[in-house]
Parts: sequence; C-alpha cells; structure tokens
Amino acid sequence: MNQVRRWQRIFILSLLLLSVLTPIVFVYRLKSITSVDKGEFIEELSDITDKTDDDLRLTAVEQDGEVLEEPKRILQDREFNSVVSSSSADKSNDTMQSNEGDKTTLLSEIDGGNNHKTKEEQALVAQKTTISSNAEVKLPARDIQRNRKPEFRPPSGKSEKIKRVQPERATDERVKEIRDKIIQARAYLNLALPGNNSQIVKELRVRTKELERAIGDVTKDKHLPKSSPNRLKAMEAALYKVSRAFHNCPAIAIKLQAMTYKTEEQARAQKKHAAYLMQLAARTTPKGLHCLSMRLTTEYFTLDHEKRQLFQQSYNNPDLYHYVVFSDNVLACAVVVNSTISSSKEPGKIVFHVVTDSLNYPAISMWFLLNPSKASIQILNIDEMSVLPLDHAELLMKQNSSDPRIISGLNHARFYLPDIFPGLNKIVLFDHDVVVQSDLSRLWSLDMKGKVIGAVETCLEGEPSFQSMEKLINFSDAWVAQKFDPKACTWAFGMNLFDLEEWRRQDLTSVYLKYFELGVKRHLWKAGSLPIGWLTFFGQTYPLEKRWNMVGLGHESGVRASDIEKAAVIHYDGIMKPWLDIGIDKYKRYWNIHVPYNHPYLQRCNIHD
Repeated sequence: MNQVRRWQRIFILSLLLLSVLTPIVFVYRLKSITSVDKGEFIEELSDITDKTDDDLRLTAVEQDGEVLEEPKRILQDREFNSVVSSSSADKSNDTMQSNEGDKTTLLSEIDGGNNHKTKEEQALVAQKTTISSNAEVKLPARDIQRNRKPEFRPPSGKSEKIKRVQPERATDERVKEIRDKIIQARAYLNLALPGNNSQIVKELRVRTKELERAIGDVTKDKHLPKSSPNRLKAMEAALYKVSRAFHNCPAIAIKLQAMTYKTEEQARAQKKHAAYLMQLAARTTPKGLHCLSMRLTTEYFTLDHEKRQLFQQSYNNPDLYHYVVFSDNVLACAVVVNSTISSSKEPGKIVFHVVTDSLNYPAISMWFLLNPSKASIQILNIDEMSVLPLDHAELLMKQNSSDPRIISGLNHARFYLPDIFPGLNKIVLFDHDVVVQSDLSRLWSLDMKGKVIGAVETCLEGEPSFQSMEKLINFSDAWVAQKFDPKACTWAFGMNLFDLEEWRRQDLTSVYLKYFELGVKRHLWKAGSLPIGWLTFFGQTYPLEKRWNMVGLGHESGVRASDIEKAAVIHYDGIMKPWLDIGIDKYKRYWNIHVPYNHPYLQRCNIHD
C-alpha cells in the first residue's frame, strides 16, 4: 500500500515538473527563430493562402475610387503571442457564425497536409483564414484597418513622443465654446417676456450663471475647473429645450443683430477710452522719475557755487564730434549720453550738449556731476538764452494742441541750432528717446552735397515708418498746394546731421519763423515740429541709410529684431516710451541695457527693470 502511494506521488511530481518545463522550452524555441526564419515563415503562409480559392483570398477593398493596400506585417518576439491569441477573437466578431464549419474544415486540411509545421504556424494560418473565410461578406476597408491596429504596435519613437506632448498645449477652444453658449443663452433670455418664470427659462438662467461662475476671467482651457464639461453639457441640454420652445426665427435674428450692434458700440467706446488713457499716460511723468528729479534737485542746491558752474564752460572746437539733445527727462538724457559714449571708438573726442529748461536744469546737472564720463558734457538752460524770440512761448501756445510735449519750447528749439552754437559747423541732433548702438564717427566724413539736413527717409509705402505729407499738412490750402508737393519724400527726426554753415547761408531759421506764424493763423498743419520741419527743410534733405535711424519702437510697428540689432541708432518714436509702463516690453530691453538700475538714487526712487 505504501509503495502504491509512493508511485502516485512520483507520478504527480512528474506531471508538475513537466508543466513547468514545457513553457520554458516553448518560449526558448520562439526566441530561437531568427528574422530570416520569420520572413520565410510568412512567405510560406502567404503561399498557402495564394493556393486557396479566390473567395478565400484577402484582397484590397476599393472605396471612393482608391485601393487600400493591406498593411505590411511586422512581427516581433514580444508581440507574437498577443497577436496569435487576440487576432482570431477580434476577427471572428466581424464574420457570420454560419462560416464556423468552413473554418474548422480548412484548418483540419491544412493540419493534415502540413504535419511538420509548428503550432505557431497553424495559429497564424487560422488568423488569416478567419479574416478571409467568406468572400460573399466583404468588410469595409476602415473596419479591416481598425481591426488590424491592435495587432501591430511598433515601438514608440521620438515623433510619437512629440505628438503626445502637442495636445497639452494651452488652447482656448473650450473657453470660446463656453462663451458662445453664454451669448446664445442671453439672446434667448432677452426674447423671454418680463416676469416669465417658466421652468425652461428658470433652468436657462441657472445654467448661464453656473457657466459664468465657472469661466470667470479664464482665457485658457487648462485653467477651467473640472466641473466645466458637465456644466457645458447641461447648458447644451437647456439650450436645446429652449430652441424647441422658441420657433420665431426672425425675432431671434433681429435680437441677435441688436446685440451685435450694441456690442460694437461698446467696443468702439472702449477703444476710444483706451486711446485717451494711453495719451494721458504718455503725457504724465512716472512717480519714479519725479522722485529722481526731486532728489537730484535737492542735492544740487546743496553744492557750492563753483561746482555748479562745472558744465557751463564753452566747447566750440569744430574738430570734435558734437552732439546735442533737447530734453526735460533726466533718465532719458542719461541713456542717450551713455549709449553714445559706450558705442564710440573715440569717446574722448565727443562733446555732448544737453539743452533743458530752468525746471530740470538742476537735476540734469547733478546727475552728470555724480556720473562723470570720458566725454565732455555741457548743460545749457534754454530759458537763459537770448537767441529765441521774445514772443516764442506765446506763439507755441497758439498751436492747436493741449499736449505739453508738442507746445514745449524744447521741442521747437532745434530750429535755432545755428544761433545756439555759433562756433560750430556740423552737429548731430538726437531726440531723447533714442539709443545709440554703433560708432557714429562716419557721419562726420559724409559729403552732404550742399544739403542742410541728413535724415532717414520715411516715404516708402509698406514700411512701418511710412509717412506722407498729406497726413500732417493741409494741402487743401492754395498756398501750400502751390508751394509744396504732396508726393514729396518725407523723413524722420530722431538722429539728424546738420550742416550749420549751409543753414546760416540760406537763413532757414527765418523761413521757419515765417511758416510758423502763417501756420498758426491758418492751421496749415498739425501741431508739432515734424510737419513744419518738412516745410522748412523742403528740398534740403540728404537721405541717410535706414540703419542710422531705425524708427518704430515706440508703437506697434512690427519692426524685426534682426533690423534692430543691425541699426546704429534706434528710435522710440510714438507714445510708448521705454521709461513708461505702457512701453513695449520686447523693445524695452535695448533701452534698459544703458540704465544704471543699481544706482543708489534709482533704487531709492524704486526705479527698476
């Protein structure tokens, strides 16, 4: 009895051992199949199917005039088992159950004639015959391809990883859809009669409030709350119910047109108000700049009288490079001077003349006393000069403008350059909203061919800097139309080279005064120094290369970064100055490079990048 039990235990253990070793041998045999064997194996299977009847052949299905070819089979070791086990089940769902007997018969014939083939081969044959079993039932091409997708999964490459990242980009499609539904709901609510408390209207109001709370000020889909999809579905259901209740389509169309008109009116009003606020911001002085000016002024009046006279010495050597800037902005003057000196190859030959008014003279003088440079700097007070006419301030006030920047005496003092600097023959004029990026010594060797002013032209249509004479000058006046050409090429202030000798010879300052008095009486041009400059120097302009004065950084002009990098001088023309909060960030960085933000006075006044 004990011996019988012993043999039973041995038999059971043998079976267990056999069940463990058999899968190992099976897996090892699969791994031993090389890529060449697999190719031959697939070719043999294709031969078997080719020898069968036409009704058992899997052919391409024509759809919309195009032939969809059977995708190539790529078999991998790690996927072979899953392909064999799952394919027959997937494909059998797309065929009729009446063909089960045919499949079994065909498999038995193949097994009988090919006993030497392995079980894996038979499984793959079963897979092919399952798909192609009944020629009378043809599957659509999209169904065949859809069923084959789970079979072959090549390893994910770099392109797939990129595709997986792309859907994560922040979009606003869902936000726009929600806002459209809210507008549609409001249109239906406006059509409802006052006091209408029907269940549909109540539900629509509730859904509208829910969506409005959900969306808030969100602009991107990723910021929407998780409950927004459910609320959107509820809104769509409510809108469907309302659309079934309101059948008066003409009334709905009229209401939507009225809402559109009202929205457009609101948009125009908001745009006008925004433009007014922009102009107001451009005219005001930032708190930090005001603080800086006050601190420097206070420090200036604590100095001895001799130190105050440091910048009042004369610099009339014509062999030096003379630059002039008219400004009432301390920080802007500092940037113009710093950028010019840092970009120059010979800073010792530079003489900078900074012309300001009585109010800002102490602050600007103190700044350059605290920050000496390699160049020579002269600070001048325009109010102490005797070169300007006595009624100059009164004439400026008569211009049709309330902008203090336009009616400022510093804005028109540029037309008295030969009188302010009687000992100079050439001078370069800067606006205080420019930044110098390259050495400007080449300007002094230019032959201006008898012209008075060298300037960059702005008459090329399509350019961001384009300006036309008709835009700023009233050519409906007979005197203007007779004397000037409306199609004449315009130019820009900002960086200009002046031949003061030729200016004195033609006495263009008298021409300026004549035109200015005439324009004040008859309003021949818009207020400002640019249109009267075009008339004063009409026919006296020498064109400079565009890079000498790259304009367009003070407004949205679309100037390319490559052009800015190549420019010798960049000009922030427009109201979006770089020292204002409304300045354009992508252009500010060129100006910020030359601002000493680590200076104690700037830090005390909270002026930072």
